[in-house]
Amino acid sequence: MTRTSPAALILGGSGRTGSLVAKHLADRGAQARTASRHGSDVRFDWDDPTTYSDALDAVDRIYLVTPVMRVRYADQVAAFLNQAEAAGVRHVTLLSTYNGDQAPGEVDIAAVETLVASRDAFTHSILRPAWVMQNFTDDHLPVINGTLIVPSGGGSEAFVDAADIAALAAETLLNPDAHAGASYAPTGPQAITFDDVAATIAAVSGQPVAYQDVDQETWIDGATAAGVPAAYAPMLRWLTGAIVTGNGSTPTGDVETILGRPAISFEAFAERNATAWITGEDQ
Repeated sequence: MTRTSPAALILGGSGRTGSLVAKHLADRGAQARTASRHGSDVRFDWDDPTTYSDALDAVDRIYLVTPVMRVRYADQVAAFLNQAEAAGVRHVTLLSTYNGDQAPGEVDIAAVETLVASRDAFTHSILRPAWVMQNFTDDHLPVINGTLIVPSGGGSEAFVDAADIAALAAETLLNPDAHAGASYAPTGPQAITFDDVAATIAAVSGQPVAYQDVDQETWIDGATAAGVPAAYAPMLRWLTGAIVTGNGSTPTGDVETILGRPAISFEAFAERNATAWITGEDQ
């Protein structure tokens, strides 16, 4: 597999941000190669190192999305970065998490940030987004029987649209020198509560939606019972704990600074996705 011009490798290429990053690059005339276990240009599996080299062929920059639903993966990322260096990669944009550099030791987020930043062979950018708005339109934080159930203690979060994360990521990949060594925290324009989220969903869907706070451990137990790996509990505890303690994300302005336009509001996101919350009989 040999290509005549370098491509940007988009890991998580069939995911929420990866597919959008690839589209941004293609729309700007840049070559993008998506990679994931299914549904991308090339197969890539973090648990199968034999898939790394094919994905990295003729690549000079990477959108790095780490393994999902697990907390230990630093060794795999290190092995991948070794191959990336050997393949001649010159820039990596890492998708991290809000305050990822402060993640607890039992979660490898901070360790991976350090791995990426410590490499001299390539420049890097780190994205640390707030909770993604799309959580409310998929299986992460669904409205069930008219109720949104998440532990928050009344805390707020500056939820961000995946479209804004992808647009910002694309800029770092298109102009890596301008964003070398940069860390950005993409957020929405406002910090809102889950009560606010429920009210907005109700308004756009025309259906009653209530928010119900819940004990953290009870919620985590329910998530694992529903199929979330038990080993992922520390991540859930950390993410929800930040909101419960009043340390959820706050607007940073990074989206507007880099993209030259305001970040997408939750109201605009909800209006765009209203059908996600309308039950079959009401559509």
